[in-house]
Order: sequence, then C-alpha cells, then structure tokens
Amino acid sequence: MEKEGFSSRLPGFYEMSWEERLSRLAELRGLTSEEIESLGQTSGLSIALADKLVENAIGTLGMPMGLGLNFRVNGRDYLVPMVVEEPSVIAAASFAAKLARAGGGFQADADDALMVAQIQVASIPDIERARAAILNAREELLALAYSFHPAMVTRGGGARDVEVRVLDAPEGPGGEPVFVVQILIDVQDAMGANLVNTVAEGVAPLVESLTGGKVWLRILTNLADHRCARATCAIPIERLATRERTGLEVAQGVLQADRFAAADPYRAATHNKGVMNGIDAVALATGNDWRAIEAGAHAFASRNGRYAPLTRWFIDGESLVGTIELPLAVATVGGATKVHPHVRTAFKILGITRAKELACVMASVGLAQNFAALRALGSVGIQKGHMALHARCVAVEAGARGELIEKISALLVASGEIKVEKAKWFLGHGRNAAASSSVS
Repeated sequence: MEKEGFSSRLPGFYEMSWEERLSRLAELRGLTSEEIESLGQTSGLSIALADKLVENAIGTLGMPMGLGLNFRVNGRDYLVPMVVEEPSVIAAASFAAKLARAGGGFQADADDALMVAQIQVASIPDIERARAAILNAREELLALAYSFHPAMVTRGGGARDVEVRVLDAPEGPGGEPVFVVQILIDVQDAMGANLVNTVAEGVAPLVESLTGGKVWLRILTNLADHRCARATCAIPIERLATRERTGLEVAQGVLQADRFAAADPYRAATHNKGVMNGIDAVALATGNDWRAIEAGAHAFASRNGRYAPLTRWFIDGESLVGTIELPLAVATVGGATKVHPHVRTAFKILGITRAKELACVMASVGLAQNFAALRALGSVGIQKGHMALHARCVAVEAGARGELIEKISALLVASGEIKVEKAKWFLGHGRNAAASSSVS
C-alpha cells in the first residue's frame, strides 16, 4: 500500500551512508528486516538456488543495485530499482527525471500483452489454398490454442487471432516462399515465452494437416511489436540552462543530437544503447529477460528498413518534448520474478504488480536516460560527468578503501588524469605523508 505523502524525490539520498539509505527505504516501502538483510548480500542468491536456475552452476555474480529517483509517471511517484555496473547511469536518469518532473513528469501507456507464436511451414503444394485453409480454420485454431493454457484464459488472456504471412523466398537452395502461421496470444502479466512456445508446438499438427506441408520451426518472436510501450515528457526550456549555456542553447544541442541519430544508423546505434542503459537496468532489477527486450528493441528500430532512433525530440512552445516507443515484453509473474530475493524486493520498492504498469515505467526510464545523454553530448560533452563517477572505480582498482575512495577520486578529478597509475601515486603520497607526520 502506498504510504501517504510518498515521493520519489529523496534530497541528499546519494550523500547518505548505505545503512541510512536502507533505513529510509524501509520506512518508505515497509521493507522487512529479512529484505534489508538480503539487500546487503553480494548477490542475494544462494548457490543452492543458483544451482536450480542454471546448469553447471559454480557460483553467483553480484552487481550494484541502485535507485532511480524523482520519477513521476502518469501522476504517480516511483522509486526505480536499477541494476547496472556502468557509472553515471543511475545519476543521469535521476537528474533527467527531476527535470521532466518540472513539466509534469512522464505520460506513458502500454499495449495489451500480445505475443506472437510463429509456425513455419514448407513444401506446401498450393500456397493460396493453404492460406485460405488456415484463415477458414481460425476458430478451430484459436480453440486449440486456448486448450493448452486454460488458467491463462481464466485470467482473461489466451489466443486472440490468427495471421498468415507468405514471405519472399531468400536467396540460396530451396527457394520456395516462406509460409508462416502466427497465433496472437494475450499473456497478461507474464513475459509469455513458455506459454507461446507451448501453443506453437501444440497447434503445429493441425497447421500441417490444413496446409499439406511440413512444419519446421515453432517458436515465439521477440519482435513483440503488438506489445509496445510509449512515453513522453515536456521539459521547460528554462530549466535546461547551465553555467555555460542558456536553456535554449541546450535544447538546440539535444535537437542536433536527435537529427544526427535520425540521419545516421551509426549514431542511432549509440543513441539507442543509451536508451537501453536505463531499460536493461530495470529489467535486470526486476528479473526480466533483458536479452529479449534488447532484441525486440533493435529489430523495432529497423522496422522501416533502416536502423533509426527509438526516441525523438522537438520544441513545442516553451518546452523540449521527448517521445519514445518500443516493444517491452516484460513480466511481473513467472521466471525469476518470484524466485530471486532481490527481484521480489525490487517489485516491493517499485510498488508494481501489473506488467503494463512496469512497461510504462521502463519506457519512461529509457526516455530519461536518452535525454541525459543528449543533454551532455549537446553541451559539455559526455565525459565530464561520466569520468567523475568513473574515478571512484579507478580509485578502488588502485587499492583505495573506505573513506580513501572518495578522497582519491576527488584528487583524480581535480588532476584531470583519471588513471590507475595516478590513483596509486596519490595513495602512496598520502601514506608517505601520514608516515612522516607520525615520525615527527
């Protein structure tokens, strides 16, 4: 239940100690002592459980989980768990969300959870007769598909439609057209891979008898373009001003970055990587299949025959407006969502139980991440902020521990030389100075 007065704005959160952050989070989201203790464990996953999740398990790998702050989506505040190893991602998303909040936050929507089962058929005697046979048997195919997952039907999901696609023959041997039967299935709050694959395999014999051909592949597609999410935000231009540039100059820099990505697939690839920095981080935190999400996003970016950006930016009156659209086949049930302790806690922090709501938040995070990158690229450059955060990793790599990490990273930033050798020099210099002081 949402705590009265709950806000995703937590001023000074980054300055708190880890213990203070968890205490504040427990207060806001009602985390139990067991959940707090779990967050303090390296991966939150025992080797016994890991051994059940993957084959040949030998250990677990921990990654940092942080909170994206300031997010308001469709009038509701969210604290957004993000798992990522790259410095500056969470800070950038939180900063962008703060600016977007000044314009009312993010408005987002998501399609129903329609996934597509594909059944490939070859060696068909008569393509047009096979197409007609499949379409005429639509109700029979849907009824058969329904039978494989009655529980999903009870929850309001199930098979929705049947499509036939006849694709031009690819070059090479066996140059017949590629005949594909597609079953559209509403998987509700699941990602749906297992359910869809079960349907694809289950209806294959009927498809084979109707077409007179031979069925080969029977599997879902990760281009979930029937299951897209969209988000938009309007940031007041005056809020974009920096010490070096006016708000309008920063906005124009974002527009130039947008034009570059729209014109050049090489730039668009890096543009979209920035979007996925945020979306993948939320997917990892919530136990979702980030590989499937990545595949779908990049395929969607190429849907018009040319790789293009997933976001667009333009000026409308006194605001810089951004939009994003991409497939987001995400789940709040199934898979790791109920198994991994950290994932269960992440959902409690989010306060989300429905997949469509999660998709709206993830699309908003992707748009925020994109804005933060374009704002930096179009003004001071990406490296200034990124390298400042990277300095902490360099300090740790050089051997700094405890309070020395922040001291050494600050020295590195001030020196303008963020390298391990420099950090080691600062560490040695500091120790020598301390030794000399104790002797005297």
